[in-house]
Amino acid sequence: MTDKPLWTPNPETAGQTRLAQFMREIEGETGATFDGYADFHKWSVENREAFWSHLWKSCGVVGDAGDRVIAEDTMPGAVFFPGAKLNFAENLLAPARNGDASRDALVFWGEDKVRRRMSWGELSDLVSRLQQALKAAGVGQGDRVAAMMPNMPETIAGMLATASIGAVWSSCSPDFGTRGVLDRFGQIEPKVLIACDGYWYAGKRIEVKGKLVEIVDSLSTLNAVVIVDYLEQSDAVAGALKGGKSLSAFIEPFKASAPEFNRLPPEHPLYILFSSGTTGIPKCIVHSAGGTLLQHVKEHRLQCDVRPGDRVFYFTTCGWMMWNWLVSGLAAGATLLLYDGSPFHPDGNILFDYADAEDMTLFGTSAKFIDSVRKAELRPVETHKLSSLRLMTSTGSPLSPEGFVFVGEGIKPGLQLASISGGTDIVACFVGGNPISPVHIGEIQGAMLAMAVEVWDEDGKPMREGKGELVCTRAFPSMPIGFFNDPDGEKYRSAYFDRFDGVWCHGDFAEWTEHGGMIIHGRSDATLNPGGVRIGTAEIYAQVEQMEEVQEALAIGQQWEDDVRVVLFVRMADGIELDDALQASIRKRIREGASPRHVPARIVAVADIPRTKSGKITELAVRDVVHGREVKNKEALANPDALELYRDIAALKA
Repeated sequence: MTDKPLWTPNPETAGQTRLAQFMREIEGETGATFDGYADFHKWSVENREAFWSHLWKSCGVVGDAGDRVIAEDTMPGAVFFPGAKLNFAENLLAPARNGDASRDALVFWGEDKVRRRMSWGELSDLVSRLQQALKAAGVGQGDRVAAMMPNMPETIAGMLATASIGAVWSSCSPDFGTRGVLDRFGQIEPKVLIACDGYWYAGKRIEVKGKLVEIVDSLSTLNAVVIVDYLEQSDAVAGALKGGKSLSAFIEPFKASAPEFNRLPPEHPLYILFSSGTTGIPKCIVHSAGGTLLQHVKEHRLQCDVRPGDRVFYFTTCGWMMWNWLVSGLAAGATLLLYDGSPFHPDGNILFDYADAEDMTLFGTSAKFIDSVRKAELRPVETHKLSSLRLMTSTGSPLSPEGFVFVGEGIKPGLQLASISGGTDIVACFVGGNPISPVHIGEIQGAMLAMAVEVWDEDGKPMREGKGELVCTRAFPSMPIGFFNDPDGEKYRSAYFDRFDGVWCHGDFAEWTEHGGMIIHGRSDATLNPGGVRIGTAEIYAQVEQMEEVQEALAIGQQWEDDVRVVLFVRMADGIELDDALQASIRKRIREGASPRHVPARIVAVADIPRTKSGKITELAVRDVVHGREVKNKEALANPDALELYRDIAALKA
C-alpha cells in the first residue's frame, strides 16, 4: 500500500461527471454544500429519502413516483416508493423511443465465431413479438420464465419481454449440468424455458440437446420451450423436445408493434437469482423491479459515469448477477457489448480487440481475469489503443495490489480502476468506485451512495481500524423481497439478520483504510482462525499470487490437535515443482508481507482449484473434502472433479 494514488481524477473532467452535476443539483435544492465524495456520501445516508427522490427525478425514471419515499424503514421490511408504479422493461427501452432507433443497442461477439448487432428499433420489435408470444403461452403477471442461455441479444430481449408483462425472469448459463439447472429452475416452476441450441467455448462446439431433453422432461410446469439459434440447429433441437419450438417459430404469428408495459408497484418481483449452492440446494433470491432499477441507475450513472452513447462491457455469464447489472445499462442509453465464451480464445487479446473495435468505454471484468492477463505477460498497453476506455471495474474476488498496478502500467495509464463488491444477495454493490475521488492501490474507493456501510466487531460495535464484519445499518432499495418458497421469511432473516438484529450482515471480512477506502479480506465463513485469531484468506493470496512460480492458491483452516492450522494449496506455473526451497520462499513471503500468523503449517501442490460457475474459488467445499465431509451440491461447480484432488492427502494426516 502507498499514500500516492494510483489514479487521480482530472478536476475539470471530474466537474463534468454526472455525479458532480447531481451533487450541484442537491446543493441547489437543499442549500447544503459538499466537500467531496465522502461528505456527499454521509449526506446521502443521513437523507436517504431526499437522495432517492432526487435520483428518481434527476435520472428520469419512467413511472409515477407516488408521494412517499420510504415506508416501514426497517430491515427487513422497508418499502421504497410504496405508492409508485413503474415497469422495469419500459425504463430500459426508453432510449428506443427517445433517440435514434437505428443506433446500436447491443453488439455481440461469440468468441471468434459470431459477430452480430441489434439496433434499438430491432430490440424493441423483438421484445414486442416475444411479449405477445409469451402471453399466448400463458405467461402472466408473477409467472416465471427461465432461461439457460449464453450472454447474447436474444437473452436480453427475453428478459425485457418477461419484465414488460410483470412476469419474473431467472437465468443460468448453458454450461450448467442437468442437476445444476434442475436444482435452480425446479424450485421456481417456470411456465416457459428459453434455451440455446448449443454454444461455443474455447473454439469448440458444445451440444446441449441431450441435456435439454432431461431438463424439459423434469420441469412439469412448462407450457413452452423456446430454442434460440446459435449453432444454426435450433429447429432440430426444438424438434427433440416436448413442447419445443425455435425462436423464429415461437414469434412467427406475431407482428412487431410498440411493446406494452404493465406498470406495477416497485416491490413487484423482477428477478430470481440463485446463491452458489456449494453448501446445499441454491437459495432462490427474489429481487424487485424498483429496487434493482434504482440501485443500477445510481451505480451506472453516478458511480460509473455511464452516459448516453457509451459502450459498456462486462465479462459475465447469465448465471452471475453482473449480467443483470450489465443489462440495466440500457436505461442510461448505453450500447451494451456482449461476449460469450472463453476470454482467452483464440488468445488472451480478444477482449482488448473487442474494446478497440467497438470503442468500449467501460470494461467490466474479474480480479481473476486481470491476474491471468498479468501472469500471461500480455501487455495491452503496447498492443492496443483503448482510446475510448475510461473505466475498468473488477469484482468477483479481492483484487491484489499487483493487479491494481498492472492495470495502470500494463493495460492503460491514466485509466480509472474501480474495484467493486456487493453480491447476488443485493444484485448491486455495497462498496465501489466513483469518478471524483482518487484510487489507492489495493483499496476499494469507498461505500456506495446511500448505503450505510460499516465494519463491526463481534460485539456489534463499529470499527474504524481493524478487521471485522461488513454490515449495512440502514435499509436500501435492492434488499431482496425474500426467498422463493420461504413463506414466513425465516430463511431470509436467518441469512442476513440473525447475527445483528435489524442490521444486514453481508458475510464479508473487511476493514476501512486511512483514505476512507475499504479492503475486503474474503468471506467471513472462509476466514481462518488459527489460535483464535481471525485471518482473511485474501491476505494470503495477495502475497502468494505475486510469485511467478504460483499460478493460483486456495487456503483453508484444518482442524488439528484442538486448534486450527492453515493449509495452503497451490497450483504451480508450468514446469515448476513445489520443493522444500520453494515452500520456504512461500512461507517467507507470507510472513514478511502479511504476518507470522498467516504462515501455513502445510503447503500442498494441486493440479486444479475448484471454482463456481462464476469463477469464484470454493474454500468451503475444499474444507469439507479435507475433513471427510460430503460436498452437498457439486453441480454448482464448474470443475467438480477437482475436489477429488483434496481427498485423503497424506501431508494433511501428520
